[in-house]
Amino acid sequence: MPKKTTPFDSAVYLDSREAIGAYLEEAMETSDPAFIAHALGQVARARGMAEIAKEAGLSRESLYKALSAGGNPEFGTVLKVMHALGLKLSVGPSARRKAAQRARPTARAA
Repeated sequence: MPKKTTPFDSAVYLDSREAIGAYLEEAMETSDPAFIAHALGQVARARGMAEIAKEAGLSRESLYKALSAGGNPEFGTVLKVMHALGLKLSVGPSARRKAAQRARPTARAA
C-alpha cells in the first residue's frame, strides 16, 4: 500500500518572530529573487494574507500573484509587505563576504 504524503508548507512553522526572522534571513542569503519573494509570501500567508494585503494597500489577489514562486514583485511592493509585517530591511556583509574576510591573513605592524 503506497504511503500518502502531503506537500511541505513552511507557513505552518512560521509562528514566531524568531522563526520568521531566521526564515527570511536564510532566504536573503540565497540571493535568489524568486525564492526571496516566495519566502516573503509564505510569511505573509502565515500572518494572514488578507490582513497583510490590506495593511500594504494591495489587493489580496495581486499580493498572492506577486509573492508566488513565479511572481516578480516590484521593490516597492516588497517594502510595503515588509512594513505591513512589521519588518525592516537592513544591510550588512553577506555570510560569504564574512567568511572571505576571516580567511585573509592579517597584516602585521612593522
